[in-house]
Amino acid sequence: MKTAVEELSPTRVRLSVEVSFEELKPSLDKAYKEVAQQARIPGFRPGKVPPRVIDMRIGRGAVLTEAVNDALPEFYSKAVQEAEVFVLGQPEVEITQLEDGKELSFTAEVEVRPKFELPDFATLAVTVDSAEVTSDDIDEYLTNLRERFASLKTAPRAAEDGDYVTIDLSASRNGELIEDAQTTGQSYQVGSGTMLEGLDEALAGLSAGESATFSAELAGGEAAGEEADVTVTVQSVKLRELPELDDEFAQLASEFDTLDELREDTSKQLERVKKLQQATQARDKAIDALVDSIEFPLPEKFVEHELEHARENIDNQLAQMNLSREDYLKAQEKTEEEFDADLVEQSQRSVRVSFVLDELARSENLSVNQAELSYFVADQAQRMGISPEYFARQLTESGQVGVAITEVLRGKAAAIAAERVTVTDDKGAVIDVKAQIEALNSDVDAMLAAQAAAEADTDIAVDDLAIDVAAAIEAEAETEVILEAVAEAEAEAEVVDEAEAIVEDAEDDEDQS
Repeated sequence: MKTAVEELSPTRVRLSVEVSFEELKPSLDKAYKEVAQQARIPGFRPGKVPPRVIDMRIGRGAVLTEAVNDALPEFYSKAVQEAEVFVLGQPEVEITQLEDGKELSFTAEVEVRPKFELPDFATLAVTVDSAEVTSDDIDEYLTNLRERFASLKTAPRAAEDGDYVTIDLSASRNGELIEDAQTTGQSYQVGSGTMLEGLDEALAGLSAGESATFSAELAGGEAAGEEADVTVTVQSVKLRELPELDDEFAQLASEFDTLDELREDTSKQLERVKKLQQATQARDKAIDALVDSIEFPLPEKFVEHELEHARENIDNQLAQMNLSREDYLKAQEKTEEEFDADLVEQSQRSVRVSFVLDELARSENLSVNQAELSYFVADQAQRMGISPEYFARQLTESGQVGVAITEVLRGKAAAIAAERVTVTDDKGAVIDVKAQIEALNSDVDAMLAAQAAAEADTDIAVDDLAIDVAAAIEAEAETEVILEAVAEAEAEAEVVDEAEAIVEDAEDDEDQS
């Protein structure tokens, strides 16, 4: 087999392939056997029909079609390997020569991953927020904690912003009550703006037993979206009282005996959170710096595919929220043109980032083990609110394990980028991202160990989940095999379809001649 590569653009090539008839003969022999098995010809048992009879009764062309359909995907895969190109998506195949007893020639145009070189990471630098915990941070956290333990106390005065009121609401139109727009005993925080527009203004200055009427657009019921007169009556006004910040509160709100111990633990927890946020910020900024340092063209069809996928995701999300595209654009204060332009830019950026991370993963010879894949599955399942076992089964049944592996590889590549660029905080301190992540992971391991010790009397071990998920996925295949199979299966399916159509056209032309 001979393969020639012609670069049509930096992201598209044409493979010209020549295959001798001898190389096609094994597929031709196989085709005769399959046709013989399927053919029903008087005087011959299935599978025992001689080739010359098949040629006479069915036609040599049908067998040739079967042989080409069988062989073409393999020839295409070999051509891709010989050319050493990383193909994207489906090829456009054209058979340029197909004559009985002579060589088979075909071309395959396909988009390819653009070639580029990764920069020296030492030349890249990013700045992140400081992870320093201030006394104001601690005070803010403790104030929020006090609010969780706050109590409501009746206030003998008019309602003010922040107060909690119990109200009755009654909507009418042209003097007639709207039956499904009446409610009593509704709890509401003045100033929150979570109910009808104009309600907060109407409540200002009202005491218990007083009423006010205002106009508003109804949000639900048969009259949803229509203007109505709404009367609000205040049943009670209550203000929130926070507990004193002292040792007694520390004992109420935590496992600590003193406020000083609670403050110290709060400082440690906030520092851990800030360092995690800092590491995440370092990763995101490192990826941005890396991608922005490289210029390369993008394959148009690949971007179009990503754009279509992004549109589908947004449409699905809007459908789940029962929100129209018009309402969404109105809330975002964007026109349809601005929305589409943003989506195109996001899709191009997404493709660019994926190419860079994939190249980094390849250059570092990264791989994915079962434990890493298990963690990814467990994490994604938790985010979606489903069991890891169910999510693992979904991945295998839908053939999406390769996608999961790719995401893990890109995550590992992103971590490498964050570790190798120069990271400083906004106070000028150099951040060792790798050491910071290892320390955070160590803290998590310690917490899991403590949790396991506390639950020692149960039958569930801390690592049971990862083992079970790994077992559910293990039967699918090894990492590299899955990745190759996903791409190869897609390519072969398209090649077979193209071959069938082209060979049929060739037969039609031959019949006409």
